[in-house]
Amino acid sequence: MAAPRPTPGDIDVELAGVSKFYGDVCAVDDLSLTIAHGEFFSLLGSSGCGKSTTLRMIGGLEAASRGEIFISGERVNDMPAHRRATNMVFQHLGLFPHLTVFENVAFGLRLKAMQDSAIATRVAEYLELVSLAGFAQRYPDQLSGGQQQRVAIARALVNQPAVLLLDEPLGALDLKLRSQMQLELKALQRRLQTTFIYVTHDQSEAFAMSDRIAVMNAGRIEQIGTPTEVYRSPANEFVAGFVGETNFIDAEIKGHDGSQIIVDAGGLTLRVAGSTAAQGRRILLSIRPEHVHLARPGAGTFVSTGSGAQMLAEGAVRDLVFQGSFVHLTVATAGGLVLTSKVIEGSAASALQIGDRVQIGWRAQMLRILP
Repeated sequence: MAAPRPTPGDIDVELAGVSKFYGDVCAVDDLSLTIAHGEFFSLLGSSGCGKSTTLRMIGGLEAASRGEIFISGERVNDMPAHRRATNMVFQHLGLFPHLTVFENVAFGLRLKAMQDSAIATRVAEYLELVSLAGFAQRYPDQLSGGQQQRVAIARALVNQPAVLLLDEPLGALDLKLRSQMQLELKALQRRLQTTFIYVTHDQSEAFAMSDRIAVMNAGRIEQIGTPTEVYRSPANEFVAGFVGETNFIDAEIKGHDGSQIIVDAGGLTLRVAGSTAAQGRRILLSIRPEHVHLARPGAGTFVSTGSGAQMLAEGAVRDLVFQGSFVHLTVATAGGLVLTSKVIEGSAASALQIGDRVQIGWRAQMLRILP
């Protein structure tokens, strides 16, 4: 799938029609993309979608079955991993337990036969970057999980690669530490302006750190865009369902009114922005739960944050799930529509109970037609 070339700026990584086969199994299928210098670019997808295989082909740990890979403008298909301007950080960090933090970070520099004084200066600089300046003489088993992760990142960056490849490096950390490390990793990338390519199955992680995201499925890229673009304007049903939560609504086109399409959905007449489409055609609509607003019948205003939303139907709360800062309420209408609304804990809407009657509405621009 062709992807738009980022501009302005130099291209650090380019994949042109890259595929990877294991026997008859296609792990990566005709993938093309470009990654600009200084980007934090994430490959996002479920297990088995081809994201780690793509990363390993860029790093030279896997050979592409066909297609071309360029790093800093140089074709690297036949170049071994140790000669590419890349370094990789894995989920399983692979620190040498018998070496100190200093020697773990210095390992790659010693392989390059740098002078001891230059190694000492460079290692000290990168330990300072990852907030481990006072830990040089400790061993990995004397460090916390987050500190070990910092050592692995310093070891990868100390060789000053053009591109840093990260394969789910935070997967083994607990939730709070993982969130902290996301912020630290993004701040480090901004400071160094090194190109980062990050593999993850965690959409919140990709959203928190990335300049752009490629959503992958079955070896192909479904969509490339900024986190905002991918979330607000999903390219298709797969992306809408995989990234965040969404309500899918089956509808039938009944007519047109200027720039809007008039549709019937479960007995409701809805308007949605869209181009001309054949009357009678079935389409799929999508709306995020946080954009579905609720009001008690006759209240006149929404009890969730629904300023500017139009009341469209009445229903009853069928289920609710408390999730800390949010409450998910499932509402069923008389016409058979079942929608989920995500409301802030402590808001008036969060006080609704199963069985309560509510009115449902949304801002028209938040309802989208999925290709």
